[in-house]
Amino acid sequence: MPHVWTPDVVIDERLARAVVAQQFPELAGLPVRVFDAGWDNLVVAVGDAWLFRFVHREIALPGARHELAVLRHLADRFEVPIPHPRWLGSPTAEVPWPFWGARALPGVELARAGVEDAARGAVARAAGTLLRALHAPDLARETTAALARDGLTLRADPNRRADPTTVTARARAALADLGDPALTADAEGVLAAVERLPPPGPEASVLVHGDLHVRHLLVADGRLTGVIDWGDVALADPCVDLMAAYGAFDGAARAAFLDAYGDVPEDRALRARAVAVRVHASLAHQAGVDGLDAVHREAVAAIRRATR
Repeated sequence: MPHVWTPDVVIDERLARAVVAQQFPELAGLPVRVFDAGWDNLVVAVGDAWLFRFVHREIALPGARHELAVLRHLADRFEVPIPHPRWLGSPTAEVPWPFWGARALPGVELARAGVEDAARGAVARAAGTLLRALHAPDLARETTAALARDGLTLRADPNRRADPTTVTARARAALADLGDPALTADAEGVLAAVERLPPPGPEASVLVHGDLHVRHLLVADGRLTGVIDWGDVALADPCVDLMAAYGAFDGAARAAFLDAYGDVPEDRALRARAVAVRVHASLAHQAGVDGLDAVHREAVAAIRRATR
């Protein structure tokens, strides 16, 4: 049986090399290799400087269009680098959807970096600072207006991660897939508390990254060096992104994040914990199936952080 993250279209190095060379002659002849893959996208390295992002599941196409538009609008706005699309590719007979390339950002995923919790303070503070800027109400209005000029409307929490009923049900299902009764029991207190909360009102919505888990934070030498994969960018309650505070960080590091970000009401913190459980449980399940041992360990650790 195929998994939910199984690609609809398989894009390999040969195909990526051919389409990049055809559409961008300046890059022809550079070595091409598969760099990484997620649920919705394949990332291919072209030479040492460029990463190209190919959608390989049709369900992700609307998000990819918004991602490209928002990244072009937000380019160079934050102290922490985010991808800045430079090469915009067109569909072909074999690559049915648009694709794009950006300069590679330094660092490795926090999920693979092996950084101890106690050494994450600087990374956490930088992440909190970035989210404080991203969640500014003026930026949401400005970005909404910019996309409207291109005929796009920012989606409102497309994955329903701020909705208590949805996020708790999906979290329980994802935990069941992991098959760890102790982990499920640890998470139940948070999920039961969130289940009793009303949904947040639309007036709380801000611009969110939408999927800020431990694979989308890049780190090097104890610093946050990039935030990647903006395919779920949307308007939503801040809890959708604040899962990073509770899944990626603990103790003094979490305190540094919250000091940089600002006040988080108790109900929003609870929602953020539930989002962290839901997202990292799915991430752990995929990593276990695909044999990504470091990612699996970090995702399970993120669930434990979020529930204590």
